[in-house]
Amino acid sequence: MEFWNKIAIDRSFEILQKLRMRIDFVLIGGWAVYFLTNAIKSKDMDIIVDFDNLSKLKLEMGIQKNDFLKRYEREIEGVLIDIYVPFYSKFAVPVEEVLQNTIRIENFKLPKPEILLILKQQAELQRKDSVKGQKDRVDIICLAKSGQIEWRYYKQLIRKFALQEYKRRLEMIVKSSRIEFEYLGITNYRVVKKIRGKILEELSAA
Repeated sequence: MEFWNKIAIDRSFEILQKLRMRIDFVLIGGWAVYFLTNAIKSKDMDIIVDFDNLSKLKLEMGIQKNDFLKRYEREIEGVLIDIYVPFYSKFAVPVEEVLQNTIRIENFKLPKPEILLILKQQAELQRKDSVKGQKDRVDIICLAKSGQIEWRYYKQLIRKFALQEYKRRLEMIVKSSRIEFEYLGITNYRVVKKIRGKILEELSAA
């Protein structure tokens, strides 16, 4: 089942495709998780751009600067686009590092899976008691069970950027998630237990 209503999802996807034709960006957030895992689609949009493409967005879309959240923003037909830039936006893994470590899937540029997982964890920590926080946990489970995470590299990153608490939080999410698995269509307790065990074992062994 989808987390958001279909009309909002379809509108967001259409805007995302149009934006891809106009500017170069790195897609993060829920849509990036979707393209990597083919699981749960997203509603709002999160992207990283360089300064040349930021200038294009300012001219074409009239984006607004949000100094409190260290990002630029624009809402189009109810879809919120959050725009992050180097040396201004504050990520657990610096934006400059994200831009240097990307992959390409379905014509979209995404962060490496391990970096995307860390960015999702950052979002979850910031809004864990909200509906969006629950969606973050669904995305985190998606990534953790996808088989695309190189756990040794993940642990190298959290050591490099002093994010050791992220490993503990990830373990807690994996152990306690139930509704999150249901959103992924996994309701059998034995199956959930097996997936949990596999993630925790791989994370510990790396």
